[in-house]
Amino acid sequence: MKLEEAVAKIEERNQRVEMDKAWEVSWTRRIIVAIFTYLTLGLYLRAINVGRPWQNAIVPTIGFLLSTLTLPWFRKIWEKVIKSNRG
Repeated sequence: MKLEEAVAKIEERNQRVEMDKAWEVSWTRRIIVAIFTYLTLGLYLRAINVGRPWQNAIVPTIGFLLSTLTLPWFRKIWEKVIKSNRG
């Protein structure tokens, strides 16, 4: 394999990784996950005959959404701790 081919493959991989990372932190993904979480919880609560299932599905959905919003913040703290322990 030539050096140019190897570099091209690495650049392609880097583009895929960057796109995956962009998707993971995108608002589109978060909103889609929140909608699916809400629908799943609402249907489940309705199936087990919980009163006001759609209203009761809001709190866990918001909790899940908040957890995904705070993960990057906690990751930064974790990275600082790891770096300080290694250094």
